[in-house]
Amino acid sequence: MPSHEETNIFKPFSNKDPFQFECHAGVSCFTECCARLRLLLTPYDILRMKNRLSISSDQFLEQYAETLVDQHARFPMVKLSMGRDEGHRCPFVTDKGCSIYEDRPEACRLYPVGRASALVDREAETREKYFIVGEAHCRGFQEKKQWSLTEWLNHEGVKEYKAMNDRWMSIVTSSKSLGPKDHVTRKHQMFFMASYNLDKFRKFLFQSKFFDHFEVNEELIGRMESDDVSLMDFGFGWLKFSLFGEKTLKVK
Repeated sequence: MPSHEETNIFKPFSNKDPFQFECHAGVSCFTECCARLRLLLTPYDILRMKNRLSISSDQFLEQYAETLVDQHARFPMVKLSMGRDEGHRCPFVTDKGCSIYEDRPEACRLYPVGRASALVDREAETREKYFIVGEAHCRGFQEKKQWSLTEWLNHEGVKEYKAMNDRWMSIVTSSKSLGPKDHVTRKHQMFFMASYNLDKFRKFLFQSKFFDHFEVNEELIGRMESDDVSLMDFGFGWLKFSLFGEKTLKVK
């Protein structure tokens, strides 16, 4: 989720607790929340954004993202780069609002709602909690429009993002071992490629003998040549196989 350089009030709530909020150009703080963010990007966020911009994964990562490698984090993460100007604004925000609004990241869609989620090993359902991000500068809470949680999620088009991001979170939050320490660097590289650099992952599959070694449906192979969502979904299965040894792929 995004965070700002100011004190936030996080108020847990559920679908039984309606909230009052609306954001539009007439609100005095319009776009103020689009600056000084530490906005972690998911693979599906990047897919939607790079396709919206008609650029490659490499170009997106170079121009709009920063890689975070933390010794306390299990995997490298990617965050959206803020502008280097005094306001440190999101590179996609304008005076009229978000220039990639239809393909904005999940965290931006949810705001002012936040979501914490984890898929625990051997559990089928995702554990999740929702909360209101009450920022001092936000005047949207003074608007009269009321929402239930379900109404807000439907209105903001979160369903597709949630489905893809939960599959990835099952990898990120897994407690399974990555194996010997001397394998970890290579596995981090595989994680980064299949998660964030789909163009490179596609080359890894199609410009190697990958399909000579694994049983993959011919129809799926055909889709992955051009369909990024199918490719990403396959990549999540590949990561579970290559990182944790799960039987998500069948060796020939």
